[in-house]
Amino acid sequence: MKIISFNVNGIRSAINKGLIEWLDKESPDIFCVQEIKAQREQIDILSFQSLGYNYQLVHSARRKGYSGVAIFSKTCPNTYSFGMNKYSFDNEGRVIRADFNNLTIICVYVPSGTTGKVRQAIKMEFLDTFTTYLLNLQRERPYLLVCGDYNICRQDRDINYPERHMGVSGFLPEERAWFDYFIRCGFVDSFREFNQDKNQYSWWSYRSNARAKNLGWRIDYHIITRNLQSQLKSASLLQEIEISDHCPIVVEF
Repeated sequence: MKIISFNVNGIRSAINKGLIEWLDKESPDIFCVQEIKAQREQIDILSFQSLGYNYQLVHSARRKGYSGVAIFSKTCPNTYSFGMNKYSFDNEGRVIRADFNNLTIICVYVPSGTTGKVRQAIKMEFLDTFTTYLLNLQRERPYLLVCGDYNICRQDRDINYPERHMGVSGFLPEERAWFDYFIRCGFVDSFREFNQDKNQYSWWSYRSNARAKNLGWRIDYHIITRNLQSQLKSASLLQEIEISDHCPIVVEF
């Protein structure tokens, strides 16, 4: 099984930049997308169906042109759900759950806190709510893959010049502490099972030619429960793909 997660920073824009052609070549079994910035009726569903993605789960934000997540699959999920049963977050289109036999995939787009204290507080509340949601779900569904844009660099090696970003949302002590706690709850960062190097990033600012200089952040993850660890075949970042300000991330079982 091959699963790709990708913050496309607007799915309509990404399609115009070659998303469908690239997806045809990569051909994952399941394609999880964040920040779609579109309603379902605005997405070219037929293009995905032409590649065999006959099952499309789209959770759009109520606010048009904002946030939103989606899962495109070649296999029919046994069941699925949108959101965490908390209106203030669910109306922003941030979480989809899909069950495929024993495996449950969660596609998440964690809020950014970069616009100020109010949004940062909302981000921390989201993380608390999301943790409770996952731990409760884990009792029922023990095999979890939680992929998406977490908007957090967990470790110093996940960000360029960490000493310059100590007070910046996405690298705050309380965010990193949450991530460490999350991992201790029985989860594994799949990418770090295969790659321990620095300078491995999944997002680059559009400013100051950051991508060409590789001044990035690793904020996109496939986090899995430990009981899936032995089934991991590979995990990687497709940094050469420049359809978005993020790059796709891949995991294979």
